[in-house]
Amino acid sequence: MQISTLGIDLAKNIFVLHSVDHSGKTVLRKKLNRSQFVPFVIQLPPCLIGMEACSSSHHFARIFIREGHEVRMMPPQYVKPYVKTNKTDAADAEAICEAVTRPNMRFVHVKTIDQQAVIALHTERDLYMRQRTATSNCRRAMLSELGFCIPTGMSALYKSVPAILEDAENELPSFVRRSISRRLEELQAKEEQIAQAEQDLQSWFQTQPDCQRVAKVPGIGLLTATYLIASVGNCKQFNSAKQFAAWLGLTPREHSSGGKQRFGGISKRGDGYFRYLLVHGARSVLKLIERYKESMPWLYALSQRKHHNVAAVAQATKTARVLWAMLTKGSEYKISLAT
Repeated sequence: MQISTLGIDLAKNIFVLHSVDHSGKTVLRKKLNRSQFVPFVIQLPPCLIGMEACSSSHHFARIFIREGHEVRMMPPQYVKPYVKTNKTDAADAEAICEAVTRPNMRFVHVKTIDQQAVIALHTERDLYMRQRTATSNCRRAMLSELGFCIPTGMSALYKSVPAILEDAENELPSFVRRSISRRLEELQAKEEQIAQAEQDLQSWFQTQPDCQRVAKVPGIGLLTATYLIASVGNCKQFNSAKQFAAWLGLTPREHSSGGKQRFGGISKRGDGYFRYLLVHGARSVLKLIERYKESMPWLYALSQRKHHNVAAVAQATKTARVLWAMLTKGSEYKISLAT
């Protein structure tokens, strides 16, 4: 059995394999459970393995690469056109096997275990942030129904709630006081968990020269720098800065035909969390643009003639291009890149 290319449809418990030889003839169709999957693949002679990029694909890719296989992962939406029949696991595996050999196919970089760990930290922190917001909003709503209106902001919340609880003459029911007190303790616990996650990110940041290099770019801080290196590494999987910005969903959506170009808003494709970090970093730069208008005349001029949100997205796109250039060329940030 001369296997040249192997397509794998990944799942939680059932894995379907489809392989072809050098002439493109099908030589293997197989369905395996989780305990059989890895031992079967690693005993095969070295070949090209194709998989869809998903939650477990990086883990299996690292295992197969150590055993001498060449592993390529593809976005699922790029594999879909190669599915010839109805949606089945076998049809998906066959489509993956065919798609991975296409010369113009785009592939996903295999992440290291450290990169996946850092992304898990970002996921954890983002979860705590959303839980903190939900807890604070719940407490604000409860007090608002009882006639206590708290100003916006976490600092105002921490200042107002203890004063309300200590006031014995405000007719607040005792069980509501206990409920609010429990919510306050929960909120403080979320603050500690967020701080611990950020401390772990800071520790990893100190060990990564690339993170420290890109953090010199305006609008790039601890979160964006660590997530950038963890998600794309050296950025060399992207052929150009424009392709990197397009992958982030920061370039206009195009629907052109008949020689006429039609552009819409940004596509918002790709990693939404990454795009969120870049855009909010650009907003922080825009807040100080009056102070740095001489060193950043392009952004200052844009902010004067365009809406604030448009300028923020444009600056985020420019920042993404600068980051691509710095990582692929190993260069330092220069002020002239942002002007």
